[in-house]
Amino acid sequence: MLFNTLRYAEFFAAVFVGSWALVRYAGAWPRLVFLLLVSYGFYAAWDWRYLPLIFASSTVDFLLARAIAREERPRARRAMLIATVALNLGFLGFFKYWNFALENAAALRALLTGEPASVGHAFRVLLPPVGISFFTFESMSYVVDVYRGELPPHKSYLRYLLFVAFFPHLVAGPIVRPRDLLPQFERAPSLTLEEGGEGLFLVAIGLVKKVVLSDQLALNLVDRVFERPENYSALEVLAGVYGYAAQIYCDFSGYTDIAIGSALLLGVRFPKNFDAPYKAHNLADFWRRWHISLSTWLRDYLYIPLGGNRGSELATYRNLMITMLLGGLWHGASWNFVFWGFLHGLGLAVTRAFQRAVQRRRSAGEGERGAATAGSPLSRVPLRALCVLLTFHYVCFAWIFFRVPTFSHAVLILRQIGTLTTFHPNLPPVLVALLGVALLSHYVPERLYERARGAFIAAPAPVQGALLFLVAIGLHEAASAAAVPFVYFQF
Repeated sequence: MLFNTLRYAEFFAAVFVGSWALVRYAGAWPRLVFLLLVSYGFYAAWDWRYLPLIFASSTVDFLLARAIAREERPRARRAMLIATVALNLGFLGFFKYWNFALENAAALRALLTGEPASVGHAFRVLLPPVGISFFTFESMSYVVDVYRGELPPHKSYLRYLLFVAFFPHLVAGPIVRPRDLLPQFERAPSLTLEEGGEGLFLVAIGLVKKVVLSDQLALNLVDRVFERPENYSALEVLAGVYGYAAQIYCDFSGYTDIAIGSALLLGVRFPKNFDAPYKAHNLADFWRRWHISLSTWLRDYLYIPLGGNRGSELATYRNLMITMLLGGLWHGASWNFVFWGFLHGLGLAVTRAFQRAVQRRRSAGEGERGAATAGSPLSRVPLRALCVLLTFHYVCFAWIFFRVPTFSHAVLILRQIGTLTTFHPNLPPVLVALLGVALLSHYVPERLYERARGAFIAAPAPVQGALLFLVAIGLHEAASAAAVPFVYFQF
């Protein structure tokens, strides 16, 4: 049930009316039951066969967290923590990476024996459960937080099941922390006019990002260029790479806007997940802005437990690399994703090394004249702009390996860019304008966005309705014949 379909609009309208009607006439508890049932129904609409998996995973983590909280013996607590991590990662590993492991084992066997590499269909997992990467991380983080003493075990089994399965974030995030969502299910639900206006605004913005920008760039530029790069000039292929950077941002941030807006209309607020990532002036800044819920999860539950930056510089670089390699693998069972993670780990390590070198120079009192010059406003702005430009192009370079099916395909794209040809019959002005809007919108001052959002929220209901009607007309005109799935649904 895609967020960008009429079917979801009908589903959400029924859930919205039913949810608030229950609050008014029956109370908060029946509403929680209703939301859990419709969330399970939402998941079953993708593939009902995996519904027991999410229920069983949630139940096991709920019970283990309560057992850990009751247990006082450190070794027993640690054993139960290992059990929950093993179960969650075991589910994730089997359903998402089993086929990948079989293919690599077959390739290794073929390399050693000279026989053809083949894997029987009987041994394959046909289709991994949708959203397993997201709900596994959410549920596992709850048990870890209880083990650390950062969160008391939750008393309500029903609320915990709803925390994991709540449909706006179930399929593709954001990865919501238990400390952020569980307390909201305990409070009496409410929805102000301002929150309702904000929710509608976010849903509309998200649909525009997805349908008008992301889908049009994908169908008319990105998919064509990445499928047959040899048929395009260097300029067109480069535009395709820029187009993918814009597409994946508009697609995923658009999904997140719809998810946050949908939850807000049901009286639940999710954390922010994107903050104009292509404005980043280095890779560390990029990861503070891109998929914030994942980057903070990896920081808190992987990078810091590995040692973070508390050890030697070499250990810190190792921890950065392990975190990003596993972050790449989290996105999909392919060596392309692992290499994408490697590129970001390498970039973060280089960024840190450069920053440390600058700090040492400053602490030693060297380069005072250069520091004074760099401190002037006239020199700071071009330097920061150059850093933003370099960071953006490094991120785009890494996106190539994220998007292509094979490494040889990536080489083909880079080789085609290297031809430096500039003819561009496949870049009509409308397409260039869409690409420009998708990328340059990052650099619109935040206050202008806030002013537009505030104006919509403050507008009377008839004005809001008229604006949403105009948006609906635009979406209808821009929509393709069939709804295009969101990019992150595959992860």
